[in-house]
Amino acid sequence: MSEDDRLRRLSALAGIESHYWDIAGARHETPPDTARRLLSALGFPASNEAELTASLATIEEREWRRLLPPVMVVRLHHIATVPLNLPADEPRDAVEWRVVLEDGEIRRGTHAHHTLKRDARRFVDGRDIDRLLLPLPALPLGYHEFLLDGFPSAPRMSLVVAPVQCYLPPQLTSGRRLWGLAAQLYSITSERDRGIGDFTDLGTLAQWAAELGADAIGLNPLHALFPSLPENASPYSPNSRLFRNSLYLDVTAIDEYRHSAAVQGPTTKPAFSDFPSTAHSVEFVDYTTVTHHKSGELERLHSEFRRACRVGSDDGRADAFQNFRNRRSEALHHFALFQVMTEVFGTNDWTQWPLPYRDPSANSVSAFTQDHAERVSFFEYVQWQCDLQIGGASQRARDAGMAIGLYGDVAVSVDPAGADHWSRQTLFAGEARLGAPPDPFNALGQEWGVVPMNPWVMRDTAYADFIALLRANMCHAGALRIDHVMGLQHSFWVPRGSPPSAGAYVSYPFDDLLGILALESHRNECLIVGEALGTVPEGFRPRMAEANVLSYRVLYFETEQDRQRRPVEYPYLAATCVSTHDLATLKGFWNATDLDARRRLGLYPTPEHGERARHEREHDKWLLLRALADENLLPSGLDTDRLGDIEMTPALASAVHAYLARSSACLFMVQIDDLIGEDQQVNLPGTSSEYPNWRRRLSRSLNEIFSDPGIVEMVRRISREREQTSGA
Repeated sequence: MSEDDRLRRLSALAGIESHYWDIAGARHETPPDTARRLLSALGFPASNEAELTASLATIEEREWRRLLPPVMVVRLHHIATVPLNLPADEPRDAVEWRVVLEDGEIRRGTHAHHTLKRDARRFVDGRDIDRLLLPLPALPLGYHEFLLDGFPSAPRMSLVVAPVQCYLPPQLTSGRRLWGLAAQLYSITSERDRGIGDFTDLGTLAQWAAELGADAIGLNPLHALFPSLPENASPYSPNSRLFRNSLYLDVTAIDEYRHSAAVQGPTTKPAFSDFPSTAHSVEFVDYTTVTHHKSGELERLHSEFRRACRVGSDDGRADAFQNFRNRRSEALHHFALFQVMTEVFGTNDWTQWPLPYRDPSANSVSAFTQDHAERVSFFEYVQWQCDLQIGGASQRARDAGMAIGLYGDVAVSVDPAGADHWSRQTLFAGEARLGAPPDPFNALGQEWGVVPMNPWVMRDTAYADFIALLRANMCHAGALRIDHVMGLQHSFWVPRGSPPSAGAYVSYPFDDLLGILALESHRNECLIVGEALGTVPEGFRPRMAEANVLSYRVLYFETEQDRQRRPVEYPYLAATCVSTHDLATLKGFWNATDLDARRRLGLYPTPEHGERARHEREHDKWLLLRALADENLLPSGLDTDRLGDIEMTPALASAVHAYLARSSACLFMVQIDDLIGEDQQVNLPGTSSEYPNWRRRLSRSLNEIFSDPGIVEMVRRISREREQTSGA
């Protein structure tokens, strides 16, 4: 076998796909240099012939060297068999096993050795190894442990029994069509805010929206970002996906704040009120100022909390705090510790810290923890408050009658310089970045600057980190959007420092991850929405539908055979919307403000690409008007023959939303930006500081929005259309 052939074999065994088809149907081969660099990132170095030979031997024999696999994920009521790798020259009379169920119950069994089916044989380390298949009886849902008795070191394997499908709320299993409002939480303005939307605003939004018939509030990811770099505001490049962004805390709603204000009396102005409300005075979030003021106030409140605990006037809150710390355990401690080290060492980039502190398990880190225990406690306290407040907003949504409530969003991965990567370095492939190949909206491709999880390490650790990620983000959520859900099957990896054109797809254990997603969705009663835009693998969407994962349907992309998809043609298991945070608002789409921004910032490979996009936009607008006309939704007096003279008026915007409200999709999400006619999109992919991404605030406050008769009528019209569709 030649070196090229061995490289191809190693790549295939490691999960690096040999090629991919782009959205235009062009085939792209994986270059040898890309394969070698990604193999190294996966833990299989192949930069020279010796490394290639060694890695190929390792990957071919790694499973044969194990008596049991590290984990199995099986489906409920499906026949399951456990593969055992036993030396052929050491026959046994019988194989005895135990399954310890997660509730502690023990199931036992014995199989005669000669009755086990031999699946394969391989010569490893000088002896023949037989792979035998041991059948298991039916087991209940859950996380169990399989053990072999009578073997040295008691071999064990994690055994996950998962449902075939994800959870659906009863309203959806009965055929109802629901709708909800989608908002970027930081963008919300109110008469009481302090420069950024917060969890109290979220509760208010949920309550008011519910009164108008909404069943969900869709949110941007609320992941923790970097206090030391407040202007790095993208929620899709987080410090940690396991914890919350503390800028969303309403400090005036924290018990210590209310208690101290009551003690001081009404004549004493709390320090935080020195920061003026900016709901109507600025267009963008001033993250630096907001971070400075909120951090200072939170420090004061933490000190008050510690004082109350010392004198015994905490009303049981010390026990509640300790329960939270116990529940989140090591992950919370590492996150808080990372925040303190960021302050002490002057950078959040842990690769620039003194060497003894780059490993969270080092003795020097333990000593650091003891020396900074109070500061570590502060960051744990802040996360406790985040959990309490988002839990309160979630409860307000449910109390107001929402069928779903909060609809969260989990980013595809994390910033390589952040807490999650520092605390779990072997989990992430640090020499690669996630991205996407070129498509019509991003002609140059994308490199997102986030680090991928290593699928080999995920499996070796029984998917513990994936499970923790789902639980952290399903907490307090009735629905969860999985950003770039194709990552369950494969992700586009770009070697660090390379352009997206040098990327390739890397496979993930799809069946296992989908099973765990289904199990956690049922355990948390959480609806799953899978964002699958761009290049989607063949057969992926049907597989998602079989698993009750709602597809993500954006109006702009729902065209085929030179026509806009009609409402009755949408699948039921779908979440549909006019636009998203990465695309033009409805008004911006109509006015081509996104195309103007792309041209101005040089995001088109050639001027011809820009001109083609403009012509395609005009054609898409015409298709949409034709579709509205077919549904008898065009506003009166609108002349479709004069497309260039048609403006996106509130009446036309209402018609577009009524069109999607008629869709067969079980969930319709309405961007609050489109209700109030915002022109600029939230985020322009392919830019950083060139465009004010993740900063724009809504031009109208919550009170103004929900007291505007025109907006209220638009929302009521959406509710009526949804109700009529449900009854169809």
